[in-house]
Amino acid sequence: MLRKLYDWTMGLASGPRAPWALGSVSFIESSVFPIPPDALLIPMVIAKREKAWLYAAICTAASVLGGLLGYIIGAFLFDQLAQPILSFYGYADKFASFTERYNEWGVWIVLIAGLTPFPYKVITIASGATGLAMPVFLVASVIARGIRFLAVAALLYWLGPPIRDFIEKRLGLVFTVSLIVLIGGFVVAKYLVPH
Repeated sequence: MLRKLYDWTMGLASGPRAPWALGSVSFIESSVFPIPPDALLIPMVIAKREKAWLYAAICTAASVLGGLLGYIIGAFLFDQLAQPILSFYGYADKFASFTERYNEWGVWIVLIAGLTPFPYKVITIASGATGLAMPVFLVASVIARGIRFLAVAALLYWLGPPIRDFIEKRLGLVFTVSLIVLIGGFVVAKYLVPH
């Protein structure tokens, strides 16, 4: 079953609508969606290695724009939208103590969260809710998301066919490690937010 899912994903990744799907996932992941765009970026770069830089640019631009939506949700729709999203991810109770120190370290928080598996939507919403200066937020987001997606694309571009062979031969292991990293990102995020 895992092999069929892999083959289906690779077929989808090389299809004509793949860049639009990548942009859409990157956009909504930065404000509400739990699955990171790497789930599409990785197979897309593996399927069409020559487009690695374009795909990284799409991820970066869409992620920053989606982050701006998260910022707006935090700034203007906190009670209506942000509070339920934070509650869903288990951050509602911890959010008050988190905001007290947020602006002091805001630029570093955005940079670090943008580079890691930490749920970026929490940071985008927090940036708006705590009033982090929007230019600071945008510059930090462009830098962090750009580095993250360009690094993934670069590794896959340079490793090329050997990485595809590795993934295809060890699909179960790659799936398990990816799942652990995704879940680990949420677990780490839960314990990084001060109580």
